[in-house]
Amino acid sequence: MIKNIIFLLTLNQLFIYASQVDTLIVQSESMNKSISNIVILPDNYSEENQLPVIYLLHGYSDNHETWMNNAPKIKEYADKYNVIIVCPDANYSSWYFDSPIDDSIKYETYISSELVKSVDRNYNTIDNRNGRAITGLSMGGHGAFYLSFKHQDVWGAAGSISGGVDIVPFPSSWDISKQLGKYSDFPENWKNNSVINMVDLLQRDSLKLIFDCGIDDFFYDANFRLHNTLKEKNIPHDYTERPGMHNWDYFSNSVEYHILFFKRYFNKLSLIKNKI
Repeated sequence: MIKNIIFLLTLNQLFIYASQVDTLIVQSESMNKSISNIVILPDNYSEENQLPVIYLLHGYSDNHETWMNNAPKIKEYADKYNVIIVCPDANYSSWYFDSPIDDSIKYETYISSELVKSVDRNYNTIDNRNGRAITGLSMGGHGAFYLSFKHQDVWGAAGSISGGVDIVPFPSSWDISKQLGKYSDFPENWKNNSVINMVDLLQRDSLKLIFDCGIDDFFYDANFRLHNTLKEKNIPHDYTERPGMHNWDYFSNSVEYHILFFKRYFNKLSLIKNKI
């Protein structure tokens, strides 16, 4: 395991935040390669107090640095809400799958197992589902729900910002076919790996869920349909639609709502634990 610490001087000069930014390099055994991940530690991080972790997933064509570069206030949010934030690299077009057609693509395994274990080994975390949440934008919004629905033992809360929660209407877009095969050849791959068709995996209170989408976003219809599907299944969730498009003005505004939602989830569990 190699761990590099990178101090981003330009960000520290622009923003008066005391949080620390690390680059954690993880050797993925499932894909036989090293993967870089950003880890943001709040000001009062210490070896004495375990902290909850929020995994923040990037979108299509992006990487582990994209959230920091486009929404640098996430450093402030790590301090403000006293959480560790992890921004993984999941390849520009992985869609967070273990590909059924390409054995070299195993980002579901990487994020849900290898990365989580590495973060818990290297940092003083609450190392169970009650101290973990996951969210992301666009492809990462799909990924956050996809991974959390399939691994409810790993995450206790999940979100999606402008997420591609139904990929079936987009058979020629965003290199999804590289992960699942062409829709015309492998329709079941697309249907079975589309978040909106995975709601049956959820128990009523298995995950605390939050998601939102701008009303002018091309993913709006899919998010609205997911909201109705969750209502029909009687799955509690926090859903918001507001003016906005599929862009960083919307994403950077939305992310703090998600972090606050997760912080309240962590705090509620902490209060319950202290009463026992």
